[in-house]
Amino acid sequence: MTKPIGGKLLGGAAVLLAVGLAAAVGWRLWETRPDEESARASGERGAVAVETAPVERGLIRDLRVFTGTLEAASRFSVAPKVSGRLLWLEVDIGDSVERGREVARLDDDEFVQQVAQADAELQIAKANVAEANSARLVAQRDFERVRALRERDIASESDLDAAEAGLRAAEARVKVTEATVLQRRAALETARLRLSHTRVTADWTGGGDVRLVGERFADEGGTLAANEPLFSLLDIDTVRAVIFVTERDYGRLGIGQPATVRTDALTGRSFEATVARVAPQFRENVRQARVELTIDNPGGDLKPGMFARVEIELGRDDKARIVPIDALVRRNEATGLFLVDREENRARFFEVTTGIRERARVQITEPEIAGEVITLGQDQIVDGAAVRLPGSEAVAAREGGAR
Repeated sequence: MTKPIGGKLLGGAAVLLAVGLAAAVGWRLWETRPDEESARASGERGAVAVETAPVERGLIRDLRVFTGTLEAASRFSVAPKVSGRLLWLEVDIGDSVERGREVARLDDDEFVQQVAQADAELQIAKANVAEANSARLVAQRDFERVRALRERDIASESDLDAAEAGLRAAEARVKVTEATVLQRRAALETARLRLSHTRVTADWTGGGDVRLVGERFADEGGTLAANEPLFSLLDIDTVRAVIFVTERDYGRLGIGQPATVRTDALTGRSFEATVARVAPQFRENVRQARVELTIDNPGGDLKPGMFARVEIELGRDDKARIVPIDALVRRNEATGLFLVDREENRARFFEVTTGIRERARVQITEPEIAGEVITLGQDQIVDGAAVRLPGSEAVAAREGGAR
């Protein structure tokens, strides 16, 4: 008797369980149906989410950045023209030096003695000239006397010849002593000049009247050789930026071309520059040519030796078709991009030819395109693929809510 009852109880439980499962499934189906309908309505089932950007029309510039070094417009070393012991040196690194200023002095005792000796030798030469002139006068009188005697046949022809030879010798002696005077006078001037070289002055031609000491090479008390540098002088009112360019860019540079220079030391600042010189030859080992640009530097902020980044505009197009460089992709060894078909929400691939690149933008020279390009997500799609555009989820949600 109990089995039928138990069977009835078990059967009722099964019915209740089946009804409960059916209700749960029905509730689940009812819960998900609006999203599926919304997805079907928006056409986005299986579409790839992408980001887009418009094709722009406007100015794009071919800006090339070269790295180089800053140099002083003029740099030279100040050195004594004679050897000697350095008594004092008045300047040091960073000091300003005026044109013609005495900056150092050498021990001059030896040169003072040389001047005295040269002066004494000059006096001796002058005395020899006086003596030679006296001898010439004597020889002149002897010659005239013998000639008078010869006219009266008192003196022989040989006596006249001897007197004339003596006169000629006396005259030659005068010329020799006079030349010696000139020689001794020149030696004296040389000795005085060498003495003056013990006082070292900073002299130059052109440019401003003030320059800066870049380096110091000697100290007081040391013995210097002739032309051994004491210190270097720099003209940094104008500086040079030196860069090296390859054959690809060489033909696009010209004298007077503007540029912008930046340095790591002066972050956030830029300086206007101008191409001043373009070398007529390339360095064979690197196939690069030297290019120099001048930069006005009245405040002296730019220093020789600084690392420089030189930005030069090599070309421009005022009416270019421009897209973000992120839009470019490679497909089957070709460069192209995806344009958005707004009517069907699909991506259309176009092979393109690029032109000028400026930072994150690139010029499209062919074909003529317009509309929107895909800039993110294009690596996951092919030509004709369905795409989900920014904001499409919000639109789909609104349409689903309205239903």
